[in-house]
Amino acid sequence: MVDFAALRQKMVDEQLKARDIRDMRVLQAMNHVPRHEFVPPELQHLAYQDKPLPIGENQTISQPYIVALMTQMLQLEGHERVLEIGTGCGYQTAVLCELAAYVYSLERFALLADRASTTLARLGYDNLDIHVGDGSQGLPDMEPFDAIIVTAAAPSIPGPLVSQLSPNQGRLVVPVGDSKGQHIYIVQRIGDKNKVKRTIPVRFVPLIGRFGFRDDGNPPPATV
Repeated sequence: MVDFAALRQKMVDEQLKARDIRDMRVLQAMNHVPRHEFVPPELQHLAYQDKPLPIGENQTISQPYIVALMTQMLQLEGHERVLEIGTGCGYQTAVLCELAAYVYSLERFALLADRASTTLARLGYDNLDIHVGDGSQGLPDMEPFDAIIVTAAAPSIPGPLVSQLSPNQGRLVVPVGDSKGQHIYIVQRIGDKNKVKRTIPVRFVPLIGRFGFRDDGNPPPATV
């Protein structure tokens, strides 16, 4: 029988603490959420390795380090309303539920959204609301959000997501680039101004939608 708790602790010690994950709340969340419950049964033995894994619909669950890093970039304290773009299997959602007051998650594929909802409910998470739709447009009816995290790559920083941030230092973490590679950007909204920082290179599946990529993988003619 696989000792998933031991593998999870090893993941935290060797992949996260040994690198640049310093937020103790993030480390605790990563050590608590059972990542193996969010991947297909035949891949559970790989769940705590530092690599992405397929979850269906040509989507992936991000490697643990990237999940921890992007979550750390949000600087969550526990009182926030968070928007997640790209529910996927629900693993990142669970991590956010551990760290924020409430999580709104938006998924393009209804099958993945339903599967994630089932898994999250089974594990006891109830401070969340999952929607199906175009993630690049966010959830304007639910704004403002204290933090927004995007788990797919956009061709540019989606304007609607920035506008849905709280003007009181709301933070957006989003991969931006093309099919050859992207960088994670942090956008902090301070009143009517935005502070933008480019960080590490990454590789994510494309964000499909009006303010993301088209179905054919190309960016739209123009984004705002």
